[in-house]
Amino acid sequence: MEQRFTFDGVASLYNNARPTYPEALFDDVIAFAGLNDRDEILEIGCGTGQATQAFARRGLSVLALDPGEDLIAVARKGLEEFPKVRFAQATFEAWPGEAGAFKLVAAAQSFHWVSPELRFAKTAAQLAPDGTLAVFGNVPMPPEPPLAEKFADIHARYAPQFAGPPAEAWYLPDGPFAELLRQSEHFQAPTQRCYRWSRAHTAQSYTDLLRTLSSYRLLPDDWREALLSEIADAITAQGGEYELHYETHLYLARRLG
Repeated sequence: MEQRFTFDGVASLYNNARPTYPEALFDDVIAFAGLNDRDEILEIGCGTGQATQAFARRGLSVLALDPGEDLIAVARKGLEEFPKVRFAQATFEAWPGEAGAFKLVAAAQSFHWVSPELRFAKTAAQLAPDGTLAVFGNVPMPPEPPLAEKFADIHARYAPQFAGPPAEAWYLPDGPFAELLRQSEHFQAPTQRCYRWSRAHTAQSYTDLLRTLSSYRLLPDDWREALLSEIADAITAQGGEYELHYETHLYLARRLG
């Protein structure tokens, strides 16, 4: 199975366990893009609709794409009170497109899955001449001692391939995406913003979160369960709660031409 398709098998858990995004981020996106309630937004990889809901609550029209049938079903149920939101079950690559129809293309924690060959060219083609691309992702910060050492030891034994920066580091200012966007011939120089926040986890809620990550989903079942059991035990031994700190990085860029 292609890695980006692993989320559909845990759609309900994904909806409950995954973090949302800071409200200030959506206000900043709307202000930068100059959106009003007549404008259309294209969302790439909506998942269960965490970001979609934030746009919908602000009265905006959204076409939300995702390849996951179960993910879209959860999103559709959560957004049934918003008639200006419509869904299409497709990857961005396979979706036929609506050229020039959108004032904003948004991708929340999903743009790294888009084919590099189409990532910027097809996105730009969907935008109106004054349209904006908004890409954002939550990047988890390393845990504090002593959990840092305990988590590292557990992963070294069960998943040594996880060593190094998390996959979400793709969204950091010194990560690959920022440079790719700067080099793109389809967009103006980007604006970058960072939002720092944290979320308290129990052993259960943190291991539920890990169960929704594609890297953990691809582990053999017995290895994944043993790893998560030891992670839960480590959190329980430290008082039963773990404060996970995040940086959410947002990139805004206007279409060229």
